[in-house]
Amino acid sequence: MTRSIRFGAALAVATGVAIGLATGGFAAGAAAQEIKISHQWKANADGRDLAARVFVDEVTKRDKNIKFRIYPASSLGVKPVAQFDALQNGTLEMAIFPMSYAVGKAKEFSAVILPGTIPSLDFAMKLKNTPYHQKLQALAHKHGVHIVTWWWTPGGFASKDRDITGPKSVEGLKMRAADPTFESMLKTAGSSVVSMASSELYPALQSGVLNATLTSAETFVSMRLYEQTRHATVPGDYTLWMLMQPLVMSKQHWDKLTPQQQKIFEDAATKSDEYFLKLQREAGDKMADAYRKAGGKVHQMTKAEFDAWLALAKDTSWKEYAAISPEAKELMDALLQVK
Repeated sequence: MTRSIRFGAALAVATGVAIGLATGGFAAGAAAQEIKISHQWKANADGRDLAARVFVDEVTKRDKNIKFRIYPASSLGVKPVAQFDALQNGTLEMAIFPMSYAVGKAKEFSAVILPGTIPSLDFAMKLKNTPYHQKLQALAHKHGVHIVTWWWTPGGFASKDRDITGPKSVEGLKMRAADPTFESMLKTAGSSVVSMASSELYPALQSGVLNATLTSAETFVSMRLYEQTRHATVPGDYTLWMLMQPLVMSKQHWDKLTPQQQKIFEDAATKSDEYFLKLQREAGDKMADAYRKAGGKVHQMTKAEFDAWLALAKDTSWKEYAAISPEAKELMDALLQVK
């Protein structure tokens, strides 16, 4: 066991199981191997961590020979974006991974955060098992990972000195965006953009590298971003963007599971999806409450503001994404066909 794993183990939750390696596959009774789950959020304080624990519990109920260890807050020593490399090469078995972080490997992954395309959690869940889902899974497989859960987070905005309403409101702001196509929309609206992982937002806002940001509603709370920003635009009836942040598995390790184990993982994923959806339905209200308690100001985007952003997105982000490749165009078409 490496030093970083020993250190992470002190912070992590261990549930579980020995999955043995036999003839190149996972099987009970051979040399034990623990499935590591890495992520960047705080233990027991964020829905992504909590939903991962639900997944682990559901798997181990069905197969007591499977063991997991969760490494929250990047305690395994792998930076959030670098988790994708570790999944690809098989040194990491599982991670909770915002799929837009993989755009450096394949620009087509921007399909999980295109502004204006997924207006609600209900719509996001409707996408499960559609051609969009199938094409996204094929893209993930092509790049060495398997999407296990179907977790979507509603996104919000916050700034230090103004409400973020329509596109004109971001002019002159130094903003974070987690995706190149989203960045093109924000830049066209007049903001300067810095890309970084969610775990870097607090110090960036504190130091003045940023004076505004977008991230998931839950991250604003779990990472206490209300301490560094005063004006929050929370998800509501008109939510500009959602982000897919699923539990994913190295394709190498997924393929080592027996068909029975894969079915167990899929059934556990369904249970965790239901749990995660419930948490996300509450995330906007919790974000609003956190800002109000901190003395901040809360805004929900109006239809007119949403429509202004949507018009800009269609002229920037959507066009840019569709031009990436035929595969991107097919993914976008599959997304837009769902009503």
